[in-house]
Formats: sequence, C-alpha cells, structure tokens
Amino acid sequence: MIPPKIFLPTLASALLLFGEIPLCAADDGAWLTKQGTLIFHDAFEREEDGNLAKAIGNGWNSATADRVPQIKMADLDEGILKVASASKEAGHAAHIHHEAGFTDGGVIVRFRFPGENKDESLQLGFVDRETKGIHAGHLCYAMLYRSNLVIADYKTGVMDLAIRARRQPYLDRKEPLPADLDALLKTKQISVPWKSDDEWHELVLVTEGDQMRLTIDGRPVTSHRSEGFAHPIKRWFSFLIPSTVWIDDVKIFRVK
Repeated sequence: MIPPKIFLPTLASALLLFGEIPLCAADDGAWLTKQGTLIFHDAFEREEDGNLAKAIGNGWNSATADRVPQIKMADLDEGILKVASASKEAGHAAHIHHEAGFTDGGVIVRFRFPGENKDESLQLGFVDRETKGIHAGHLCYAMLYRSNLVIADYKTGVMDLAIRARRQPYLDRKEPLPADLDALLKTKQISVPWKSDDEWHELVLVTEGDQMRLTIDGRPVTSHRSEGFAHPIKRWFSFLIPSTVWIDDVKIFRVK
C-alpha cells in the first residue's frame, strides 16, 4: 500500500488556510495593475542633486536630510537609490517620502539589502500629515527585518497621540505596559517569520478597506485587518530606513 502524501504548507498557503490572507489577494500586483491607475513611477535613472531634502528629485522629499546637510544619505547610482542612513547623526532614521493620494491602492517596490550592515531593515507605508491626533501623520507600515516581517496600524495604535502619551512613560522606565494597553496594541499588528537575504526582491504592499496585505516575489506573505488601514487618504508613500537599503524601482497605484 502506498502511503498518502503528507501536505506541508508553505508560509503563504498556511496563512491562506488559517484565514489571514483571502484567496482573492493571491496576486496583489495584478490587482494593482489591472484595477488601479499608475499615479507615480520612478526607476531612478539620473543623478542626485546634492544632499538636501529634495536632492533625489522627481518629487521625492526627505524629512531628515536637512538635519545633516554634510552627509549624503541618498546616492543615485546606475539606476539604484542607495540609502545609507545617518540615523545617529540625524537623530532619526532616513525618512524619504513621495506624494501618493488614494484610499485603496498600494505600491510595487524592487528592493535589496546590500549586506553592508548586520541590522539592515526596511520600513515602508503611508502617511497623512493633515490628520490630527496622530504623531507625524504615521498611518500604517510594513517592516522588514532580517528574521521577521511586521505590518502595523499606527493610526489607531502606537502613533495615536493619546496611546503614545500613555505608553511612553512605561517605555522610559523599561516597565511592562498595563495589560489592557498591551492587549490593545497586540491587535494592531501582525508579525510572521521571514528570512532575508542580499538578493533583489519585488514587494507589493496594498491597503483595501480595513485590510493591509504584503506580497514578496509574487507570493502572499501576510495580511491584517485594523480600522486604521481604512484611513480615507494616504497622502504620502514613505520609506523609513535606519541603516542601508537599495531601491531599484517604485510604482504607486490608486484603485480607489
């Protein structure tokens, strides 16, 4: 008798089985390109103009470059945006952003960790500086680390000013958060294992209603539902880079 085959699901298929990623989200890249409108594209085929906030060109801006005008944090080299953040000198990770403007939609980004630092990571997502009650307008992000991925609702989580004010004293004292606050914040994000490397990858990050979804190299990785993802206008697309990352191509799409 031939023993039955044992099905060992991949991370993406396991998440599908347990309901984290809806079947309709299997190809968010196609969803953006077929259902959406391309509102911005940059392949970085030019040279930067100095070190200041608008040096990258093509509508990009930096919230941190002018803090350290003597340090080049963004280098355009043969069609690649090479970011080397002066986080210590600037007192903040490199924050590079571009106008977006959608309710539902997202981005397709080709990126690489160049292997120049052991703590390389990439945070990317959406901002609305015009909304009150949120620190610096931070709405929602995906965070890619060496061993895991996180997607988080910042609007109704850690960047809500009331939550931030309550949380900060415990962080300063390095004390556990109150149980109710800790439980609330845990509902605002999801983390899954992911092993990074130094190769090029294509990332798709979308928001649709109250859901944010993350795809890498055509495979759904994770998704989460939280009310902040449904914010009516994602005005900026934003990179937060504390170390070194290379970006080869960025496309922003509006579906709604």
